[in-house]
Amino acid sequence: MPEPTSFATDAPRRRLNLPGDRVVLFGMGAIVTILLVAAVLLFVNLPDANAFNARVEQIFVENDDLTSGAEIKLLEILAQSGTSFADTLTSYRVVIFVLLVFATALLVAALVFLLTIIGLNRRMGEIERAGIQVNSLLISREERTVYLNNMELTLTEAAIETLSALAEARMDDEVLSGAELEAVVSGRHSSDCEEAAGATRIKRLRDALGNQLMSELLVKTIARRGYMLSIDKDVIRMV
Repeated sequence: MPEPTSFATDAPRRRLNLPGDRVVLFGMGAIVTILLVAAVLLFVNLPDANAFNARVEQIFVENDDLTSGAEIKLLEILAQSGTSFADTLTSYRVVIFVLLVFATALLVAALVFLLTIIGLNRRMGEIERAGIQVNSLLISREERTVYLNNMELTLTEAAIETLSALAEARMDDEVLSGAELEAVVSGRHSSDCEEAAGATRIKRLRDALGNQLMSELLVKTIARRGYMLSIDKDVIRMV
């Protein structure tokens, strides 16, 4: 006979529908297109590297009567300056190109990471709505140990007593208020117990369980009523 299976919440499991591939491709294409247009406009508007050399050459042509040694030396210096300017502008072009490639890579990586985070958040939401699948919950008071499916958890004495009280209430289809929970654990009458004491025990139990998502879904809070284990009572065993 197959083991009974329970989910930590009763919400139906819904299929995660995230058109991530299309969004990633569209985003990458948009980033690359924008940066490509920006690069083209930038390179088109950069001054011509040979503009200075052309101007110096024009001076040579228009002033062929410059024959003294000082004048020729001046023109040679101008020509060398033009060559240096052209080399510097070429290096600037390379630097700008490298920076644009680097910016493209960073933006694409940021887009991928953002979509990954969004996908993980949606997946966590799906898990929270669908709940934790619990096949068995075995509580051993003597060993202060809980076996949740195949996972073994060692709890404090207070935590194991709180969980045991919730388990017994779940098997009786009951919801325990904070005061009632404190009364069951402490052995006092519920009228002598405070709601806050039970809430404190629930908080400590959740802390002892460790995993926030698992503890929040396993120990369910029902507004204005109290607390209960949100699993099928048939999967609970106590020794």
